[in-house]
Amino acid sequence: MAQKTAEIFDLQGKSAGKIILPEVFSTPLRPDVIKRAVLAIQSNRLQPQGRDPMAGKRTTAESRGTGSGTARIPRLKGSGRAAFAPSTVKGRQPHPPRAEKIIVKNIPKKEAKLALTSAIAATAEKEVVAARGHKIQDVVGLPLVVDNAIEALSKAKEVEDAFASLGFDAELTRVKDSRNIRAGKGKLRGRKMKQALGPLIVVVDGKSLINAAGNIPGVEVTTVSNLNTEMLAPGTHPGRLTVWTNGAIEKLSTLYGETV
Repeated sequence: MAQKTAEIFDLQGKSAGKIILPEVFSTPLRPDVIKRAVLAIQSNRLQPQGRDPMAGKRTTAESRGTGSGTARIPRLKGSGRAAFAPSTVKGRQPHPPRAEKIIVKNIPKKEAKLALTSAIAATAEKEVVAARGHKIQDVVGLPLVVDNAIEALSKAKEVEDAFASLGFDAELTRVKDSRNIRAGKGKLRGRKMKQALGPLIVVVDGKSLINAAGNIPGVEVTTVSNLNTEMLAPGTHPGRLTVWTNGAIEKLSTLYGETV
Protein backbone atom coordinates (compact mmCIF):
# COMPACT_ATOMS: atom_id res chain seq x y z
CA MET A 1 0.00 0.00 0.00
CA ALA A 2 1.36 3.41 -0.99
CA GLN A 3 2.12 5.70 1.89
CA LYS A 4 -0.02 8.79 2.26
CA THR A 5 1.67 12.15 2.61
CA ALA A 6 0.51 15.61 3.64
CA GLU A 7 1.96 19.08 3.26
CA ILE A 8 3.27 20.94 6.29
CA PHE A 9 2.28 24.61 6.39
CA ASP A 10 3.95 27.39 8.32
CA LEU A 11 2.06 30.12 10.19
CA GLN A 12 1.89 32.23 7.01
CA GLY A 13 0.01 29.46 5.16
CA LYS A 14 2.98 28.57 2.94
CA SER A 15 4.24 25.07 2.29
CA ALA A 16 7.17 24.07 4.50
CA GLY A 17 7.72 20.50 3.36
CA LYS A 18 5.91 17.17 3.46
CA ILE A 19 5.31 14.50 6.07
CA ILE A 20 4.40 10.82 5.75
CA LEU A 21 1.07 10.16 7.42
CA PRO A 22 0.90 7.23 9.86
CA GLU A 23 -1.18 4.14 9.10
CA VAL A 24 -3.94 5.39 11.40
CA PHE A 25 -5.12 7.72 8.62
CA SER A 26 -5.96 4.65 6.51
CA THR A 27 -8.56 3.39 9.00
CA PRO A 28 -12.00 2.98 7.36
CA LEU A 29 -14.81 5.26 8.49
CA ARG A 30 -17.06 3.58 11.07
CA PRO A 31 -19.80 6.02 12.18
CA ASP A 32 -21.59 3.26 14.10
CA VAL A 33 -18.56 2.45 16.27
CA ILE A 34 -17.77 6.15 16.73
CA LYS A 35 -21.29 6.78 17.99
CA ARG A 36 -21.03 3.98 20.57
CA ALA A 37 -17.66 5.28 21.80
CA VAL A 38 -18.89 8.88 22.15
CA LEU A 39 -22.01 7.81 24.05
CA ALA A 40 -19.83 5.71 26.36
CA ILE A 41 -17.64 8.75 27.10
CA GLN A 42 -20.69 10.95 27.71
CA SER A 43 -22.30 8.39 30.03
CA ASN A 44 -19.34 8.66 32.41
CA ARG A 45 -20.28 12.29 33.08
CA LEU A 46 -23.78 11.42 34.23
CA GLN A 47 -24.53 11.66 37.94
CA PRO A 48 -26.63 8.89 39.53
CA GLN A 49 -29.95 10.14 40.82
CA GLY A 50 -32.80 8.54 42.71
CA ARG A 51 -35.76 9.20 44.97
CA ASP A 52 -36.43 8.57 48.64
CA PRO A 53 -38.05 5.12 48.71
CA MET A 54 -40.65 6.47 51.16
CA ALA A 55 -41.49 9.62 49.17
CA GLY A 56 -45.27 10.02 49.01
CA LYS A 57 -45.85 7.01 51.27
CA ARG A 58 -45.73 8.71 54.68
CA THR A 59 -49.48 8.83 55.05
CA THR A 60 -52.37 7.08 56.81
CA ALA A 61 -54.29 6.64 53.56
CA GLU A 62 -55.95 3.27 53.00
CA SER A 63 -58.39 2.03 50.44
CA ARG A 64 -61.98 1.53 51.70
CA GLY A 65 -62.58 -1.24 49.23
CA THR A 66 -65.88 -1.73 47.46
CA GLY A 67 -69.48 -1.23 48.50
CA SER A 68 -69.41 2.46 49.47
CA GLY A 69 -70.11 3.87 46.02
CA THR A 70 -66.68 5.51 45.76
CA ALA A 71 -63.48 4.71 43.94
CA ARG A 72 -61.13 2.25 45.61
CA ILE A 73 -58.29 4.80 45.69
CA PRO A 74 -56.50 5.15 49.08
CA ARG A 75 -58.01 7.94 51.23
CA LEU A 76 -56.89 9.69 54.43
CA LYS A 77 -58.67 8.68 57.58
CA GLY A 78 -61.04 11.38 58.73
CA SER A 79 -60.91 13.70 55.71
CA GLY A 80 -61.49 11.29 52.86
CA ARG A 81 -58.93 13.07 50.66
CA ALA A 82 -57.16 10.78 48.20
CA ALA A 83 -53.45 10.18 48.88
CA PHE A 84 -50.60 7.69 48.40
CA ALA A 85 -51.59 6.62 44.88
CA PRO A 86 -49.59 7.95 41.88
CA SER A 87 -52.55 9.91 40.51
CA THR A 88 -53.18 11.84 43.74
CA VAL A 89 -51.82 15.14 45.05
CA LYS A 90 -48.43 14.56 46.74
CA GLY A 91 -48.73 10.85 46.00
CA ARG A 92 -45.81 8.57 45.13
CA GLN A 93 -44.32 8.39 41.67
CA PRO A 94 -45.31 5.31 39.66
CA HIS A 95 -41.78 4.47 38.47
CA PRO A 96 -39.27 6.76 40.21
CA PRO A 97 -35.61 6.87 39.08
CA ARG A 98 -33.36 4.65 41.17
CA ALA A 99 -29.82 5.54 42.24
CA GLU A 100 -28.65 1.96 41.74
CA LYS A 101 -29.48 1.97 38.03
CA ILE A 102 -26.41 1.30 35.87
CA ILE A 103 -26.09 4.35 33.61
CA VAL A 104 -22.46 3.95 32.46
CA LYS A 105 -22.10 2.36 29.04
CA ASN A 106 -18.94 0.35 28.47
CA ILE A 107 -17.46 -0.85 25.19
CA PRO A 108 -14.51 -3.20 24.54
CA LYS A 109 -11.04 -1.66 24.42
CA LYS A 110 -10.48 -2.77 20.82
CA GLU A 111 -13.75 -1.17 19.77
CA ALA A 112 -12.86 2.07 21.56
CA LYS A 113 -9.49 2.12 19.79
CA LEU A 114 -11.15 1.48 16.42
CA ALA A 115 -13.54 4.39 17.07
CA LEU A 116 -10.67 6.74 17.91
CA THR A 117 -8.53 5.74 14.93
CA SER A 118 -11.54 5.99 12.62
CA ALA A 119 -12.33 9.48 13.95
CA ILE A 120 -8.69 10.49 13.37
CA ALA A 121 -8.84 9.26 9.78
CA ALA A 122 -12.12 11.14 9.21
CA THR A 123 -10.35 14.47 9.83
CA ALA A 124 -8.53 13.95 6.50
CA GLU A 125 -11.70 13.41 4.43
CA LYS A 126 -13.04 16.63 2.88
CA GLU A 127 -16.53 15.23 2.29
CA VAL A 128 -16.88 14.08 5.92
CA VAL A 129 -15.56 17.37 7.33
CA ALA A 130 -17.84 19.43 5.09
CA ALA A 131 -20.83 17.27 6.08
CA ARG A 132 -20.42 18.42 9.68
CA GLY A 133 -21.02 22.00 8.49
CA HIS A 134 -17.43 23.29 8.62
CA LYS A 135 -16.52 25.98 6.08
CA ILE A 136 -13.44 24.51 4.42
CA GLN A 137 -13.55 26.09 0.96
CA ASP A 138 -10.54 28.31 1.79
CA VAL A 139 -8.62 25.87 4.02
CA VAL A 140 -5.17 25.21 2.55
CA GLY A 141 -5.40 21.42 2.86
CA LEU A 142 -6.70 18.35 4.68
CA PRO A 143 -5.40 16.81 6.82
CA LEU A 144 -4.11 20.19 7.93
CA VAL A 145 -0.59 19.81 9.32
CA VAL A 146 1.05 22.95 10.73
CA ASP A 147 4.59 23.62 11.85
CA ASN A 148 5.36 23.11 15.54
CA ALA A 149 5.88 26.88 15.86
CA ILE A 150 2.14 27.26 16.46
CA GLU A 151 2.62 25.73 19.93
CA ALA A 152 4.69 28.76 21.00
CA LEU A 153 1.92 31.29 20.32
CA SER A 154 0.78 32.99 23.52
CA LYS A 155 -1.74 35.61 22.34
CA ALA A 156 -5.18 35.18 20.83
CA LYS A 157 -4.35 37.75 18.15
CA GLU A 158 -1.38 35.66 17.00
CA VAL A 159 -3.58 32.56 16.75
CA GLU A 160 -6.23 34.50 14.79
CA ASP A 161 -3.59 35.77 12.34
CA ALA A 162 -2.30 32.21 11.84
CA PHE A 163 -5.85 30.95 11.26
CA ALA A 164 -6.46 33.70 8.71
CA SER A 165 -3.36 32.59 6.78
CA LEU A 166 -4.58 28.99 6.85
CA GLY A 167 -8.02 29.92 5.45
CA PHE A 168 -10.12 29.73 8.61
CA ASP A 169 -11.89 33.10 8.29
CA ALA A 170 -15.18 31.62 7.05
CA GLU A 171 -15.12 28.91 9.72
CA LEU A 172 -14.54 31.34 12.60
CA THR A 173 -17.29 33.60 11.24
CA ARG A 174 -19.66 30.61 11.15
CA VAL A 175 -18.94 29.84 14.81
CA LYS A 176 -19.33 33.48 15.85
CA ASP A 177 -22.66 33.85 14.04
CA SER A 178 -24.00 30.61 15.55
CA ARG A 179 -23.98 31.96 19.10
CA ASN A 180 -27.53 32.47 20.34
CA ILE A 181 -29.76 32.12 23.38
CA ARG A 182 -30.93 28.60 24.11
CA ALA A 183 -34.63 27.82 23.92
CA GLY A 184 -36.18 26.32 27.05
CA LYS A 185 -35.37 26.17 30.74
CA GLY A 186 -31.67 25.56 30.13
CA LYS A 187 -31.37 29.36 30.28
CA LEU A 188 -32.09 29.13 34.01
CA ARG A 189 -29.63 26.30 34.62
CA GLY A 190 -26.27 27.75 33.74
CA ARG A 191 -26.32 27.07 29.98
CA LYS A 192 -27.99 30.14 28.55
CA MET A 193 -26.01 30.33 25.30
CA LYS A 194 -25.58 27.81 22.49
CA GLN A 195 -22.63 27.89 20.11
CA ALA A 196 -21.21 25.74 17.34
CA LEU A 197 -17.86 24.01 17.74
CA GLY A 198 -15.00 25.21 15.58
CA PRO A 199 -11.51 23.88 14.87
CA LEU A 200 -9.63 21.51 17.16
CA ILE A 201 -5.86 22.01 17.49
CA VAL A 202 -3.89 18.87 18.38
CA VAL A 203 -0.42 19.56 19.81
CA VAL A 204 2.32 17.72 21.67
CA ASP A 205 2.70 20.19 24.53
CA GLY A 206 1.31 23.68 24.01
CA LYS A 207 0.41 25.19 27.38
CA SER A 208 0.74 28.75 26.13
CA LEU A 209 -1.36 27.95 23.05
CA ILE A 210 -4.13 26.50 25.24
CA ASN A 211 -4.45 29.82 27.06
CA ALA A 212 -4.25 31.86 23.84
CA ALA A 213 -6.73 29.87 21.77
CA GLY A 214 -9.15 29.60 24.68
CA ASN A 215 -10.22 33.18 24.00
CA ILE A 216 -11.33 32.40 20.44
CA PRO A 217 -14.97 31.18 20.21
CA GLY A 218 -15.32 27.54 19.23
CA VAL A 219 -11.58 26.76 19.18
CA GLU A 220 -10.24 23.99 21.41
CA VAL A 221 -6.70 22.76 22.03
CA THR A 222 -5.68 19.30 23.24
CA THR A 223 -2.52 17.24 23.41
CA VAL A 224 -2.25 14.18 21.21
CA SER A 225 -1.94 12.01 24.35
CA ASN A 226 -5.29 13.25 25.71
CA LEU A 227 -7.15 12.92 22.41
CA ASN A 228 -10.48 11.09 22.59
CA THR A 229 -13.29 10.20 20.20
CA GLU A 230 -15.71 12.85 21.48
CA MET A 231 -13.26 15.66 20.70
CA LEU A 232 -12.92 14.48 17.09
CA ALA A 233 -16.61 13.60 16.66
CA PRO A 234 -18.72 15.99 18.78
CA GLY A 235 -22.33 14.89 19.04
CA THR A 236 -21.27 11.48 17.59
CA HIS A 237 -20.70 13.09 14.15
CA PRO A 238 -17.16 12.42 12.81
CA GLY A 239 -15.13 14.85 10.71
CA ARG A 240 -14.31 17.77 12.99
CA LEU A 241 -12.02 20.34 11.37
CA THR A 242 -8.69 19.52 13.00
CA VAL A 243 -5.28 21.21 12.94
CA TRP A 244 -2.39 18.82 13.60
CA THR A 245 1.09 19.99 14.49
CA ASN A 246 4.05 18.30 12.88
CA GLY A 247 5.04 16.76 16.21
CA ALA A 248 1.52 15.48 16.90
CA ILE A 249 1.49 13.59 13.58
CA GLU A 250 4.83 11.99 14.40
CA LYS A 251 3.61 10.95 17.85
CA LEU A 252 0.49 9.36 16.33
CA SER A 253 2.78 6.74 14.79
CA THR A 254 3.98 5.63 18.22
CA LEU A 255 0.56 5.83 19.90
CA TYR A 256 -1.53 4.18 17.18
CA GLY A 257 1.00 2.54 14.93
CA GLU A 258 -1.23 -0.45 14.13
CA THR A 259 -4.79 -0.13 12.96
CA VAL A 260 -7.43 -2.49 14.34
